[in-house]
Amino acid sequence: MPRRLLSIAGIVCLVVACLTAIGANTAQAATSLPCDIYGSAGTPCVGAHSTVRALYANYNGPLYQVKRADGALADIGLLAPGGIANAAAQDSFCANTTCIINEIFDQSPRHNDLTVEGEGGAGRADVGAPADALPVSIGGHTAYGLEISAGMGYRDNTTSGVAVNGQPEGMYMVASATHVNGGCCFDYGNAETNNQDTGNGHMDAVYLGLRCEFGGCNGSGGPWVEADLENGLYQSNTGTNVNDAGPGLIPFVTAMLSNNGQDHFALKRGNAQTGGLTTTYSGSEPTVKSGYSPMHQEGAIVLGTGGDNSNADVGSFFEGVMTAGVPSNAADSAVQANIVSVGYGGSNGVPGGQLTPGSSVSLRATTACCTTRYLRHSNGEAVTSVISTALDKADATWIVRRGLANQSCLSFESKNYPGDYLRHANYIVHRQPFDGSDLMRQDATFCPAPGNSGSFTSFQSNNYPGYYIRHYNATVYIAHNGGANPWDTTNLWAEDTTWEVTAPWA
Repeated sequence: MPRRLLSIAGIVCLVVACLTAIGANTAQAATSLPCDIYGSAGTPCVGAHSTVRALYANYNGPLYQVKRADGALADIGLLAPGGIANAAAQDSFCANTTCIINEIFDQSPRHNDLTVEGEGGAGRADVGAPADALPVSIGGHTAYGLEISAGMGYRDNTTSGVAVNGQPEGMYMVASATHVNGGCCFDYGNAETNNQDTGNGHMDAVYLGLRCEFGGCNGSGGPWVEADLENGLYQSNTGTNVNDAGPGLIPFVTAMLSNNGQDHFALKRGNAQTGGLTTTYSGSEPTVKSGYSPMHQEGAIVLGTGGDNSNADVGSFFEGVMTAGVPSNAADSAVQANIVSVGYGGSNGVPGGQLTPGSSVSLRATTACCTTRYLRHSNGEAVTSVISTALDKADATWIVRRGLANQSCLSFESKNYPGDYLRHANYIVHRQPFDGSDLMRQDATFCPAPGNSGSFTSFQSNNYPGYYIRHYNATVYIAHNGGANPWDTTNLWAEDTTWEVTAPWA
């Protein structure tokens, strides 16, 4: 499918200035977006990737391509020039089947498009990320982020304009601190052109995760924004920065790296929903190992893995750019302000308190002992508890989604952990990131039915008929009315498997 050929409607739209169609979006299109800001500052984008929005005010091409289970392809564009992704086009194309994100288009004139990464020195060929795994709100619209699980990644080894052999560059990505691990390596940036580890200084990529390779990291446990310069994730020239506690477990993080390629690199981070940037390090290239001064970048672009396709990591990616030259502090700050202004938010959910896709709900236990308790997540597990704090309220709020395995049923996405869903495993219900697998689609799908106690609602497992979501000793299971497990006891089974759908706490 052609990348940048305008449709007939698009040509007509340009001729008549799209006054009716664009409407209120014209102001947004006229605003300077990240690559406009960097270009005006003399450090133009050489890579601009996003599945959620345009990164140039005048961009009106596709953001990414989805591939359906039957092999059909579709390019997903924008609601308006310089605007937000047209998620409805993806929903329509992928209805009643599954899709992966097959390609992420570069919005810059360099056309450094990212395709699913091939085999490397540390990992077999990757697979594409599920296209529907990460619905989020941006600019008041629903769009889909890129949710990386182990074995997923994207790359372009034949780029144009990306820094090589000690040339200066900058980059940022908007990612999530709630979907991280300590595997190597959730990177976005400059990498080797042969998918192999070719030595120190042959990478220059920004990383977000829990990996602390040099020890002595801040005791809060991360995640941290670091520089993957190959054979080392660096928070500073010595590897560690004990003063950096990381951004905290916030859903949207701006992670920035700049490197003059010779004797200096810098790291910055910010909350992509509010505030400015914090510089966590600015100083010399690494000194604990040799080979970084000067740098030896090769100019490939990698997203979601290390340079040799080390792909044991997880992460969530929403947008990112790479620049020719080191951006000024003023330009970085202006880009952060633009990111904040666009309105990143958790998954879209209207506060309807109803079991319709898109509605935000909370689920109250109805057993006589427990009517003040709600289903929530805590440390990744589904539990019931009394709700009091703001964190409790967020943890007890769920976005109703069409069933991931059965669209006549439902799935429940966490409000404050975008892309994480309620699913059962070994009969225990957890909150886990959607990995795109058929098993998780099944495990995370529940079919509502009249309450087993005679009122309200019960939720039957899609792939374990006769098993319903049940609270038992404050833990949540899928349970049968009589069985070998303690939580299958018939005592209070009907009451424990019955829930009141209420207005959302958050």
